Amino acid sequence: MSADPLHRAGAPQRSTTSQPPSGSGASPIEVRRSTRRRRTVSAYREGDRTVVLIPARMSEAEEQRWVSVMLDKLAAQESKRVLGDDELTERATRLSAQYFDGRARPASVRWVTNQNTRWGSCTPAEGSIRLSHRLQGMPEYVIDYVLLHELAHLLVPGHGPRFWRLLDAYPRTERARGYLEGVVAADRLPHAPPTRDE
Repeated sequence: MSADPLHRAGAPQRSTTSQPPSGSGASPIEVRRSTRRRRTVSAYREGDRTVVLIPARMSEAEEQRWVSVMLDKLAAQESKRVLGDDELTERATRLSAQYFDGRARPASVRWVTNQNTRWGSCTPAEGSIRLSHRLQGMPEYVIDYVLLHELAHLLVPGHGPRFWRLLDAYPRTERARGYLEGVVAADRLPHAPPTRDE
């Protein structure tokens, strides 16, 4: 019997943390192996890190496959959650503190249904931010990007170099912009005519 406390029954045998590829905007992933865990795999967010719990006996290839599966599941769960206006305001305040040293202070942040050609808008004189309801159900990093975009307008009115330098602080800016561009492109694709069931 090993005297090593890390190899006692039930204790995790190994915990590894991997950083995402640089520029991907993904959060660090910590894989925790446990001898108690036989078949089940689970994952959750812990701050800005993702924790994946797996059985200790899993191979490296199985670990990689399950990490990918669990990241997809978490993203799907998060995209279904719709934030209310109060949660949007709290989120905007947190994002401002994290990326803009709290300098962008919105008076109100809310969902609206009358913005079909833009994702968000801001009235700096009033400190009001409005997000299109079309963002509901999109990944949280995309909503965060749009919130940060509008928060940046509270500090810089146009889309000049100073504005984009502010958004450079958010590591998922390019990924979120690509996602939104993909949504717009998909909307422009011709839709197949419905088929008649006979």
